[in-house]
Order: sequence, then C-alpha cells, then structure tokens
Amino acid sequence: MRIDTQRKIDQIFGAFICRVLSFFYYPFANRTDKANADKILIILLSEMGSLVVSWQMFEYLKAQYTNASFYLLTLERNKEVVHILDHVPKKNLFTINDTSLVKFCMGCWQILRTLRKENIDTVIDCELFSRISSLFSFLSGAKTRVGFHRYTQEGLYRGNFINRKVMYNPYCHISRQFITLADAIDSPSIPKVKKPATNQTNYLPQLKFSEYDNKKMLDRLKKDYGYITKKKMILIYPSGGLLSIRAWPRENFVQVTQMFLNKGHAVGVIGLKQDRSLGDWITARCDSADCMNLAGYTKTIEELLMILNIASLLITNDGGPSHFAALTRIPTITLFGPETPVLYGPLSPNAVNKFSQLNCSPCVTAYNHRNTPCDGDNVCLKLITPEDVIASALDLLSEA
Repeated sequence: MRIDTQRKIDQIFGAFICRVLSFFYYPFANRTDKANADKILIILLSEMGSLVVSWQMFEYLKAQYTNASFYLLTLERNKEVVHILDHVPKKNLFTINDTSLVKFCMGCWQILRTLRKENIDTVIDCELFSRISSLFSFLSGAKTRVGFHRYTQEGLYRGNFINRKVMYNPYCHISRQFITLADAIDSPSIPKVKKPATNQTNYLPQLKFSEYDNKKMLDRLKKDYGYITKKKMILIYPSGGLLSIRAWPRENFVQVTQMFLNKGHAVGVIGLKQDRSLGDWITARCDSADCMNLAGYTKTIEELLMILNIASLLITNDGGPSHFAALTRIPTITLFGPETPVLYGPLSPNAVNKFSQLNCSPCVTAYNHRNTPCDGDNVCLKLITPEDVIASALDLLSEA
C-alpha cells in the first residue's frame, strides 16, 4: 500500500475504532494490574531502521526478564532484519503483509487470533506514527500494555488503552526512548520512568563476516562490473525511500561522485530495485566504468551488509542504510533535514550527521503522522553543500 493510503485509513478508521473501544474501556482505564511479564510482545511495524536501533531495548529486556518469552510483531518485509539481529526466535516472529489492503486486513485478523491463543500478558507498543499498533495492543488480550502517550501534548490520538503510559520525548534519541518503554513495565510513577536518562552512547554490535564472504562479494563485483579491488569503494544512497522529501538533490550526489572518481576511487549507487532508474541517471552523468549502479543488486539485507563491510565510506540520505551501516565498520555520512539526528541518528562511532536546521525543521514528526506540510522544496537539505560533504568524506577516509 502507498504511504498516503495507509495514513488515510489510519486517520479515518483507526481514530474512529480507537474512540469506540476507548468508550467501552473507560470504566477500567485507571486500573493498573501488577505486571506479570512472562510473555512479552513487542510491536514494531515501522521501517527497518527502527528495528536496528531497537537492538538495545531487546537486550535490556532479555537481561531484566530472564525467564520471559519474547515475541515480535512487524511487517513481512522486515523479516530478514529481525533474523539477522536475532531479536526473537523464529517461531515467535509474527508478520503482516502490507502490499495490498486485502492482504493487510486478512493478516491483521489472523495475527489477532494467533495472539489471543498465545496468551500474551505484556505488550510494548513502540510505534509513534500509527493507531493500528495501539489496537493490536488492546485486542491482544494482554493485561499490561506499554506505549507512548501524548498526555497534555498535542499529538496522535491512539485511544485510551495503554495502562503503562510513556511520555514521548522529542529531545531524546529514539533508542533510549525504547529502553524507557521497557522500564515502564514495572514503573509506579506518573508519567512512567522518572529517573535520569543515561548519557552513555551505546553503539550497536558489529556483525562479523568471514574472509570467504568478503572475497565472494568482491569476486562478484569484479565479474559483474569489473571492479578493481585495489580501489577504495565509496557507496552513495540517493533515494529518499518511503519519504521522497528526505532526498538530497541528485545533482549533488553527481558532483560528489565525480570528485571521488577523479581521485581514482570507485563509486557504487545502492538502493532497492525501484531505485534502479535513479542509479542509471547518476551513472549516466558520471560516465565512468568505475561508477556502478548497485540499486537492486543485493537481493538480501545480508548481501547489502557485505557490500557495506568491504566499502570504505557511505554517503546516504536519512533512512535504513545509515542504520544498517552501524552494524559494520564503515564510516558514514548521513544527510538530515526533514528529520533530526537527535532522534534518529545512526548508532555508530564512525557516523557523521549533516543537519541544517531551519525554523521549520524537523517537519516530519510524531505530531503530524510523518505527513510534512513542505511543498517539496526541501531547503533544509539543499543547504548542505557538496563541498561540505566532500570535506567530511575526505577527513573520514584519511582517518580510516
């Protein structure tokens, strides 16, 4: 389904259902049963990057509730990321196909039946941008329901089902807020988890790849593109993903790519299969055998991670690749504008975030359902110059 279609369904039907169910639930809204966290379900339906930055929360929960069984509900396209990160056992992973409205509705019905059979007692709803996860939390039958709540703030109405209400904090990285959700299970305060936020920066574990895996990928690149392994490979991700407003001007990527080619490096344009035309546009303007269109080239997330692992630098718009890069050793430059690195910066010691904050940015927030009022002229990103990115890139390469 298109993201605009999802927003409309959530806005019209989601809000209505939340209000109806909240009306019947109102007499019990202030009752908070003692938590019995034996079967904990985490709901994370959003982008793959959120699953990556939630790694610390899963590790924290496993350390706090050593005898609990953990379950995860996410979209079917996120399945591989969950397996790579080993968040939950495969048998405890529930997925929904959202490629069409019919498949999505059927999947929701089947998942609810499954959750009721599992006798889930605790749900942690990690979503900010949808009401469907709130409905799953309530209809799962769990007595303990943790999730973000707007309290006195403006924001998305998600019903009155949460009995462990966590206040969303727009000044704290989302990975730490996920840990706050975990702490809220047994927190007695209102709002939940009144304790100092940790200032420690917790980076993600780096995935290890064997020499055989690296050589296999290098041989494949040499065969398909004539890649000379002695040349440093620079990767760029010029797509905005689901939100095109997050994309740096493609002409800027061409300028940066041309500079690296002039210095004798190779450049690979990464992305999904649907980004292939964008990759063709950039490679055509660079007109070099060392500029490779790798969009759609990797069939799995694991293959993408392998390419990230053997490359020397990644320059990317805000999105999944920046978070996947945090699982490898590659230095990364991430371009922010509509969203902020304060909340969504990649958890890597080798990451540099570029952010030109305007009076209107960040404009993609939890308060507007990620539906920016911008007319498409993303000045916040256009203010980040190719010269600035090139200077940071050269510094990272020299340090490496």
